[in-house]
Amino acid sequence: MAHTVFIDGEAGTTGLQIRERLARHDGVEVVSIDPARRKDADARAELLNGVDAVVLCLPDDAAREAVGMIRSNTVKVVDASTAYRVAPDWAYGFAEMDRGQRDAIRRSTRVSNPGCYPTGFIGLVKPLVAAGLVPADFPLTVNAVSGYSGGGKGLIGEFEDRPAPAGTNDAFRAYGYSLAHKHLPEMRTHTGLAHAPVFAPSVGRYAQGMLVEVPLQLWALPGKPAPADLRRALAAAYAGETFVEVASEAECAELAKTRAGAAGYVAALDPQALNGTNRMKLFVFGSADGSQARLVAILDNLGKGASGAAVQNLNLMLGLPEAAGL
Repeated sequence: MAHTVFIDGEAGTTGLQIRERLARHDGVEVVSIDPARRKDADARAELLNGVDAVVLCLPDDAAREAVGMIRSNTVKVVDASTAYRVAPDWAYGFAEMDRGQRDAIRRSTRVSNPGCYPTGFIGLVKPLVAAGLVPADFPLTVNAVSGYSGGGKGLIGEFEDRPAPAGTNDAFRAYGYSLAHKHLPEMRTHTGLAHAPVFAPSVGRYAQGMLVEVPLQLWALPGKPAPADLRRALAAAYAGETFVEVASEAECAELAKTRAGAAGYVAALDPQALNGTNRMKLFVFGSADGSQARLVAILDNLGKGASGAAVQNLNLMLGLPEAAGL
Protein backbone atom coordinates (compact mmCIF):
# COMPACT_ATOMS: atom_id res chain seq x y z
CA MET A 1 0.00 0.00 0.00
CA ALA A 2 1.28 3.47 -0.88
CA HIS A 3 2.19 5.92 1.88
CA THR A 4 -0.12 8.93 2.09
CA VAL A 5 1.47 12.39 1.89
CA PHE A 6 -0.10 15.82 2.41
CA ILE A 7 1.73 18.84 0.95
CA ASP A 8 0.68 21.86 3.00
CA GLY A 9 1.32 24.75 0.63
CA GLU A 10 1.18 22.69 -2.54
CA ALA A 11 0.29 25.73 -4.70
CA GLY A 12 3.65 27.43 -4.08
CA THR A 13 6.77 27.07 -6.21
CA THR A 14 8.37 24.36 -4.08
CA GLY A 15 5.07 22.59 -3.40
CA LEU A 16 4.25 22.33 -7.09
CA GLN A 17 7.63 20.81 -7.88
CA ILE A 18 7.36 18.33 -5.01
CA ARG A 19 3.94 17.28 -6.27
CA GLU A 20 5.35 16.88 -9.79
CA ARG A 21 8.09 14.56 -8.51
CA LEU A 22 5.69 12.55 -6.37
CA ALA A 23 3.38 12.11 -9.36
CA ARG A 24 5.96 9.69 -10.80
CA HIS A 25 6.53 8.00 -7.44
CA ASP A 26 4.84 4.58 -7.06
CA GLY A 27 5.34 4.44 -3.31
CA VAL A 28 3.27 7.47 -2.27
CA GLU A 29 -0.21 8.85 -2.71
CA VAL A 30 -0.60 12.62 -2.47
CA VAL A 31 -3.81 13.69 -0.73
CA SER A 32 -5.27 17.20 -0.80
CA ILE A 33 -7.94 19.14 1.02
CA ASP A 34 -11.35 19.09 -0.60
CA PRO A 35 -11.57 22.44 -2.46
CA ALA A 36 -14.88 23.12 -0.73
CA ARG A 37 -13.11 22.88 2.66
CA ARG A 38 -9.85 24.62 1.74
CA LYS A 39 -10.31 27.34 4.39
CA ASP A 40 -11.62 24.91 7.00
CA ALA A 41 -9.07 24.63 9.85
CA ASP A 42 -10.59 21.33 10.98
CA ALA A 43 -10.11 19.82 7.51
CA ARG A 44 -6.48 20.90 7.49
CA ALA A 45 -5.86 19.52 10.97
CA GLU A 46 -7.51 16.26 9.93
CA LEU A 47 -5.07 15.84 7.06
CA LEU A 48 -2.05 16.95 9.08
CA ASN A 49 -2.79 14.18 11.57
CA GLY A 50 -4.26 11.55 9.29
CA VAL A 51 -1.52 10.90 6.74
CA ASP A 52 1.78 9.06 6.91
CA ALA A 53 3.84 12.14 6.11
CA VAL A 54 3.46 15.89 5.72
CA VAL A 55 5.61 18.23 3.65
CA LEU A 56 5.34 21.86 4.75
CA CYS A 57 5.92 24.45 2.01
CA LEU A 58 4.97 27.48 4.06
CA PRO A 59 6.48 30.68 5.50
CA ASP A 60 8.25 30.20 8.83
CA ASP A 61 5.41 31.28 11.12
CA ALA A 62 2.83 29.25 9.20
CA ALA A 63 5.12 26.22 9.34
CA ARG A 64 5.42 26.54 13.12
CA GLU A 65 1.63 26.82 13.35
CA ALA A 66 1.20 23.67 11.25
CA VAL A 67 3.67 21.71 13.38
CA GLY A 68 1.74 22.79 16.46
CA MET A 69 -1.42 21.33 14.95
CA ILE A 70 0.09 17.85 14.59
CA ARG A 71 -0.91 15.72 17.57
CA SER A 72 -0.17 12.33 16.06
CA ASN A 73 3.02 10.59 17.20
CA THR A 74 3.39 8.73 13.91
CA VAL A 75 3.13 11.49 11.29
CA LYS A 76 6.50 12.29 9.73
CA VAL A 77 7.19 15.91 8.80
CA VAL A 78 9.53 17.47 6.24
CA ASP A 79 9.60 21.25 6.65
CA ALA A 80 10.90 23.34 3.75
CA SER A 81 10.96 26.63 5.69
CA THR A 82 13.85 28.02 7.73
CA ALA A 83 11.94 27.59 11.00
CA TYR A 84 13.71 24.46 12.27
CA ARG A 85 17.01 24.28 10.40
CA VAL A 86 19.13 24.67 13.51
CA ALA A 87 16.65 23.19 15.98
CA PRO A 88 18.38 20.43 18.01
CA ASP A 89 15.33 18.14 17.99
CA TRP A 90 14.99 18.24 14.19
CA ALA A 91 17.23 16.31 11.79
CA TYR A 92 18.87 18.43 9.12
CA GLY A 93 17.85 17.04 5.73
CA PHE A 94 21.16 16.97 3.87
CA ALA A 95 21.71 13.21 3.69
CA GLU A 96 25.19 13.45 2.15
CA MET A 97 26.44 15.98 4.71
CA ASP A 98 28.30 13.33 6.71
CA ARG A 99 28.28 9.59 7.17
CA GLY A 100 25.73 9.60 9.98
CA GLN A 101 23.22 12.07 8.56
CA ARG A 102 21.32 9.62 6.37
CA ASP A 103 20.55 7.41 9.37
CA ALA A 104 19.59 10.46 11.46
CA ILE A 105 17.00 11.36 8.81
CA ARG A 106 15.70 7.79 8.67
CA ARG A 107 15.18 7.70 12.44
CA SER A 108 13.55 11.10 12.76
CA THR A 109 9.90 12.10 12.50
CA ARG A 110 10.92 15.76 12.08
CA VAL A 111 13.29 16.76 9.27
CA SER A 112 14.14 20.31 8.20
CA ASN A 113 14.90 20.67 4.51
CA PRO A 114 18.12 22.65 3.87
CA GLY A 115 18.18 26.00 2.11
CA CYS A 116 19.45 26.11 -1.45
CA TYR A 117 22.46 28.35 -0.81
CA PRO A 118 23.46 26.44 2.36
CA THR A 119 23.33 23.14 0.47
CA GLY A 120 26.08 24.38 -1.83
CA PHE A 121 28.09 26.06 0.92
CA ILE A 122 27.88 23.17 3.38
CA GLY A 123 28.59 20.69 0.60
CA LEU A 124 31.83 22.50 -0.22
CA VAL A 125 33.03 23.49 3.23
CA LYS A 126 31.99 20.86 5.79
CA PRO A 127 34.30 18.10 4.46
CA LEU A 128 37.26 20.51 4.46
CA VAL A 129 36.61 21.54 8.06
CA ALA A 130 36.16 17.90 9.07
CA ALA A 131 39.47 16.99 7.38
CA GLY A 132 41.32 19.79 9.16
CA LEU A 133 42.16 21.60 5.92
CA VAL A 134 40.07 24.66 6.85
CA PRO A 135 40.11 25.63 10.54
CA ALA A 136 36.72 26.16 12.15
CA ASP A 137 37.64 29.76 13.00
CA PHE A 138 38.92 30.64 9.50
CA PRO A 139 37.16 33.67 7.93
CA LEU A 140 35.20 32.57 4.87
CA THR A 141 33.24 34.28 2.12
CA VAL A 142 30.53 32.75 -0.04
CA ASN A 143 29.38 34.33 -3.30
CA ALA A 144 26.30 32.95 -5.04
CA VAL A 145 23.82 33.57 -7.81
CA SER A 146 20.40 31.98 -8.11
CA GLY A 147 17.56 32.04 -10.57
CA TYR A 148 14.71 34.31 -9.59
CA SER A 149 12.42 31.39 -8.70
CA GLY A 150 14.26 31.19 -5.39
CA GLY A 151 12.56 34.41 -4.30
CA GLY A 152 9.04 32.99 -4.50
CA LYS A 153 5.98 34.37 -6.24
CA GLY A 154 6.84 38.03 -5.60
CA LEU A 155 10.25 37.92 -7.26
CA ILE A 156 9.03 35.61 -10.02
CA GLY A 157 6.30 38.11 -10.86
CA GLU A 158 8.74 41.00 -10.82
CA PHE A 159 11.18 39.35 -13.25
CA GLU A 160 8.55 37.87 -15.55
CA ASP A 161 6.35 40.98 -15.72
CA ARG A 162 8.77 42.99 -17.79
CA PRO A 163 9.08 45.82 -18.43
CA ALA A 164 6.31 47.45 -16.43
CA PRO A 165 4.29 48.34 -14.45
CA ALA A 166 5.39 45.89 -11.76
CA GLY A 167 8.35 44.28 -13.50
CA THR A 168 12.05 44.96 -13.55
CA ASN A 169 14.66 45.37 -16.25
CA ASP A 170 17.46 44.17 -13.98
CA ALA A 171 19.76 41.59 -15.55
CA PHE A 172 21.47 40.90 -12.24
CA ARG A 173 20.70 41.95 -8.70
CA ALA A 174 22.93 41.58 -5.65
CA TYR A 175 21.27 41.69 -2.25
CA GLY A 176 21.80 40.77 1.40
CA TYR A 177 23.70 43.94 2.25
CA SER A 178 22.48 43.82 5.86
CA LEU A 179 24.85 40.83 6.31
CA ALA A 180 22.06 39.12 8.26
CA HIS A 181 20.66 36.67 5.72
CA LYS A 182 18.34 34.02 7.16
CA HIS A 183 20.56 31.21 5.80
CA LEU A 184 23.60 32.19 7.89
CA PRO A 185 22.71 30.22 11.05
CA GLU A 186 22.49 26.90 9.19
CA MET A 187 25.64 27.68 7.19
CA ARG A 188 27.57 28.13 10.41
CA THR A 189 25.95 25.39 12.47
CA HIS A 190 26.16 22.56 9.97
CA THR A 191 29.74 23.24 8.89
CA GLY A 192 31.03 23.56 12.46
CA LEU A 193 32.37 27.06 11.82
CA ALA A 194 33.04 29.34 14.75
CA HIS A 195 31.87 32.40 12.78
CA ALA A 196 29.31 32.99 10.07
CA PRO A 197 30.77 33.55 6.59
CA VAL A 198 30.39 36.81 4.71
CA PHE A 199 27.51 35.89 2.40
CA ALA A 200 27.07 37.73 -0.92
CA PRO A 201 23.91 36.38 -2.62
CA SER A 202 22.52 37.58 -5.93
CA VAL A 203 19.78 36.80 -8.42
CA GLY A 204 20.05 36.67 -12.21
CA ARG A 205 17.52 37.00 -15.00
CA TYR A 206 16.82 33.30 -15.44
CA ALA A 207 14.27 31.12 -13.69
CA GLN A 208 16.20 28.46 -11.81
CA GLY A 209 19.62 27.00 -11.16
CA MET A 210 22.49 28.34 -9.08
CA LEU A 211 26.22 28.67 -8.53
CA VAL A 212 27.62 28.83 -5.00
CA GLU A 213 31.29 29.79 -4.71
CA VAL A 214 33.77 29.90 -1.83
CA PRO A 215 37.12 31.59 -2.62
CA LEU A 216 40.11 30.55 -0.51
CA GLN A 217 43.52 32.05 0.08
CA LEU A 218 45.34 28.75 0.49
CA TRP A 219 48.57 30.46 1.58
CA ALA A 220 46.71 31.78 4.63
CA LEU A 221 45.52 28.37 5.79
CA PRO A 222 47.69 26.79 8.53
CA GLY A 223 48.64 23.72 6.52
CA LYS A 224 48.85 25.57 3.18
CA PRO A 225 46.95 22.81 1.35
CA ALA A 226 47.14 22.53 -2.42
CA PRO A 227 43.99 22.58 -4.59
CA ALA A 228 44.49 18.84 -5.13
CA ASP A 229 44.25 18.29 -1.36
CA LEU A 230 40.87 20.01 -1.29
CA ARG A 231 39.61 17.97 -4.23
CA ARG A 232 40.72 14.71 -2.63
CA ALA A 233 38.96 15.57 0.62
CA LEU A 234 35.72 16.35 -1.23
CA ALA A 235 35.97 13.22 -3.37
CA ALA A 236 36.50 11.07 -0.28
CA ALA A 237 33.54 12.67 1.51
CA TYR A 238 31.13 11.97 -1.35
CA ALA A 239 32.49 8.67 -2.64
CA GLY A 240 29.62 6.42 -3.67
CA GLU A 241 26.95 9.11 -3.47
CA THR A 242 24.22 9.22 -6.10
CA PHE A 243 23.31 12.90 -6.01
CA VAL A 244 26.58 14.67 -5.14
CA GLU A 245 29.53 14.48 -7.54
CA VAL A 246 33.02 15.99 -7.43
CA ALA A 247 34.50 17.06 -10.76
CA SER A 248 37.87 15.60 -11.69
CA GLU A 249 41.05 17.63 -11.86
CA ALA A 250 41.06 17.21 -15.64
CA GLU A 251 37.51 18.53 -15.97
CA CYS A 252 38.29 21.56 -13.81
CA ALA A 253 41.45 22.27 -15.79
CA GLU A 254 39.52 22.16 -19.05
CA LEU A 255 36.78 24.44 -17.72
CA ALA A 256 39.38 26.90 -16.41
CA LYS A 257 40.72 27.57 -19.90
CA THR A 258 39.76 30.88 -21.44
CA ARG A 259 37.50 30.06 -24.34
CA ALA A 260 36.03 32.34 -26.95
CA GLY A 261 32.97 31.82 -29.09
CA ALA A 262 31.17 33.74 -31.80
CA ALA A 263 29.58 36.03 -29.20
CA GLY A 264 32.68 36.42 -27.05
CA TYR A 265 33.49 34.43 -23.93
CA VAL A 266 31.76 31.08 -23.52
CA ALA A 267 30.57 30.46 -19.96
CA ALA A 268 32.56 27.65 -18.41
CA LEU A 269 30.02 26.91 -15.67
CA ASP A 270 26.29 27.12 -16.32
CA PRO A 271 24.10 27.62 -13.23
CA GLN A 272 21.25 25.95 -15.12
CA ALA A 273 23.25 22.80 -15.97
CA LEU A 274 21.55 20.58 -13.36
CA ASN A 275 18.03 22.01 -13.58
CA GLY A 276 15.28 19.48 -13.10
CA THR A 277 17.54 17.11 -11.16
CA ASN A 278 18.36 16.37 -7.53
CA ARG A 279 22.08 16.50 -8.30
CA MET A 280 24.85 18.79 -7.11
CA LYS A 281 28.31 18.97 -8.67
CA LEU A 282 31.36 20.39 -6.89
CA PHE A 283 34.43 21.92 -8.52
CA VAL A 284 37.86 22.95 -7.25
CA PHE A 285 39.80 25.48 -9.32
CA GLY A 286 43.33 26.45 -8.31
CA SER A 287 45.81 29.09 -9.35
CA ALA A 288 48.95 28.04 -11.21
CA ASP A 289 51.12 28.52 -8.12
CA GLY A 290 48.63 26.75 -5.85
CA SER A 291 48.20 29.72 -3.54
CA GLN A 292 44.51 30.33 -4.24
CA ALA A 293 41.41 28.26 -4.94
CA ARG A 294 37.81 28.78 -5.94
CA LEU A 295 35.34 26.13 -4.80
CA VAL A 296 32.11 26.04 -6.80
CA ALA A 297 28.86 24.12 -6.43
CA ILE A 298 26.24 23.85 -9.17
CA LEU A 299 22.71 22.78 -8.24
CA ASP A 300 19.09 23.48 -9.05
CA ASN A 301 17.73 25.80 -6.37
CA LEU A 302 14.34 24.11 -6.85
CA GLY A 303 15.87 20.61 -7.07
CA LYS A 304 18.65 19.60 -4.68
CA GLY A 305 18.09 23.01 -3.12
CA ALA A 306 14.39 22.45 -2.36
CA SER A 307 11.86 19.99 -3.80
CA GLY A 308 14.31 17.27 -4.84
CA ALA A 309 15.86 17.21 -1.38
CA ALA A 310 12.39 17.12 0.19
CA VAL A 311 11.45 14.01 -1.81
CA GLN A 312 14.82 12.40 -0.99
CA ASN A 313 14.21 13.03 2.72
CA LEU A 314 10.65 11.77 2.47
CA ASN A 315 11.91 8.54 0.91
CA LEU A 316 14.42 8.01 3.71
CA MET A 317 11.86 8.67 6.44
CA LEU A 318 9.31 6.30 4.90
CA GLY A 319 11.80 3.52 4.24
CA LEU A 320 11.46 3.83 0.46
CA PRO A 321 14.23 3.71 -2.18
CA GLU A 322 16.14 6.98 -1.75
CA ALA A 323 16.05 7.88 -5.46
CA ALA A 324 12.35 7.08 -6.01
CA GLY A 325 10.63 9.90 -7.89
CA LEU A 326 13.98 11.56 -8.55
